[in-house]
Amino acid sequence: MTSLANPENYTFTISRTFDAPLNLVWQAWTENEKLQKWFGPKSCPIFYSKLDFREGGYFHYGLRIPGANDMWGKWTFRSISPQQSIEFIFGFSDETGEKLTRHPFHQGWPMQMRSVITFKSFGDKTEVIVSWNAHDATESEQQVFLENAPSMQQGWTGTFEQLEQYLPSLTQGKAA
Repeated sequence: MTSLANPENYTFTISRTFDAPLNLVWQAWTENEKLQKWFGPKSCPIFYSKLDFREGGYFHYGLRIPGANDMWGKWTFRSISPQQSIEFIFGFSDETGEKLTRHPFHQGWPMQMRSVITFKSFGDKTEVIVSWNAHDATESEQQVFLENAPSMQQGWTGTFEQLEQYLPSLTQGKAA
């Protein structure tokens, strides 16, 4: 078992540099029709999404999980610095997006996570840094979050791979 003296101070961080300019990577994160084409675990397509991209707005989506029930999530945007960063609170939700729910596969998971997505331009390349931490979580939820770092690494790696595969369609003008 992984443990820290202060699990509430633990932040999961992962980054990837994409072979695409900042404006295209930003669009992929901030436009509903683009976000729904790549975001989420591999083999779990978004079948519903609604995006109100502004501070105080939200992204509500439904994922189709093979062999399981559909899963719903909601981001509530706290801070947006165009082409620099997005901060939001993430939680699993019901299909209306009105009620937070527990993680469908892990009842000890925190009800909410704070996410900060940072974008850094390097000419025709863009680095995306995802920082995640348990938000308003109990000590046991914070410990569960900490213990699941390998799973988060795997999940975000797959999500980044999907983004990497999607971005060329934006440069070729094929994406909606």
